[in-house]
Amino acid sequence: MADSNPTPASTEQGARAEVDTETAQPPSRRKGILVVVVVLLVLVAVGLWWRSTFTEDTDDAQINGHLIQVSSRIAGQVSKVDVDENQVIKAGDVIAELDPTDFKIAVENAEAALASAQANAAAANVAVPIATVNSGSNLRSAGADVSGSHAGVEQAQQQLEAAHARVAQAQANLTKAQADLERYKPLVEKDVISKQQFDAAVAAADGAKAALADARASEQAAVDGVKVAHEHESQAQALLQYAQTGPQQVVAQSARARQALAQVAQAQAQLDQAKQNLIYTRIVAPVAGIVTRKSVEINQNVAVGQNLLTLVSLDGLWVTANFKETQLKRMAPGQNVDIDVDSTGKTYHGKITQIGGATGSVLSLFPPENATGNYVKVVQRVPVRIDFTDIAGEDASHSLRPGLSVEPKVKIK
Repeated sequence: MADSNPTPASTEQGARAEVDTETAQPPSRRKGILVVVVVLLVLVAVGLWWRSTFTEDTDDAQINGHLIQVSSRIAGQVSKVDVDENQVIKAGDVIAELDPTDFKIAVENAEAALASAQANAAAANVAVPIATVNSGSNLRSAGADVSGSHAGVEQAQQQLEAAHARVAQAQANLTKAQADLERYKPLVEKDVISKQQFDAAVAAADGAKAALADARASEQAAVDGVKVAHEHESQAQALLQYAQTGPQQVVAQSARARQALAQVAQAQAQLDQAKQNLIYTRIVAPVAGIVTRKSVEINQNVAVGQNLLTLVSLDGLWVTANFKETQLKRMAPGQNVDIDVDSTGKTYHGKITQIGGATGSVLSLFPPENATGNYVKVVQRVPVRIDFTDIAGEDASHSLRPGLSVEPKVKIK
């Protein structure tokens, strides 16, 4: 009867056979797994490569914003500072205040100067119609005076002619009287005529002399009257010539009135400037933002244009991304961009608005000079501006700041 229990030798041989069988199968299975893994890796690589062709990205990008240098528009002494470093302020908030005393006095002086100019303008405007009326009245009066003086000259001439006639008549009477007296002298000596007749002849001669003297005096008075009449006529002519300048005087008065009005406008402008300077004593924030680099202090004397602080605007932010020149082939304004921000870990949305007109190296302080013999080609970068499309909704808490690093991904497909 055969032994049914296996011997130790046969048991050991069976175990070895099973081990050999097990060790012979894994190489084919591992080879299949490796092939599958390689295929999967290739597919993943192809998928990643294909996916990468949809976007262009760079880590050389940062957020930019408006940095406003706040300065004083007038010179003065700071009486109050209303903000602190890194304080968030709104547009119109008071930053600092200057001593307004001198500027209030300037406003009062300007108001007084304006009142004086307005009074002068009122007087000048009233004088224009007065000058117009006086001009016409003086012209008519001067014309009448000239006519009257001319008539006076003619009358004086007639009186002179009458005086000449009376002198001639008196002279003729005197000549006749003297002739009669000469004839009576020998007759009275011979008693041909009476002594009484001779005395009458003497008296007649004396009367003729007196009449001649009176006629000559009247003639001289007539001559003087003619001279006076001519003088009056000359004066009347001069007054007429002066009166004829009345229209020009009206024009001059009108010009003075316009000048007075211009002085009113000038005084008004000075008053407006004085009031504006008084307003400028309160330095206010032009936009909302964060106060940085504050250098203004109380009792400090500031000059016009002196920088007091820098205001970082939190509105109107944009991204400046420096893409390689090889990435610009399919990039154009208007393309959508996903913007990953390192500080917040959030992704924001934007679009390309501008592509720089030159590379960063050309715009640097010392542009490269490639005319040497050892030129090495370096891939250049071009600044691209990306504007946020919905920053109000995406960044309501204003967590974005100029200078933060971002990674934009431009969708080129």
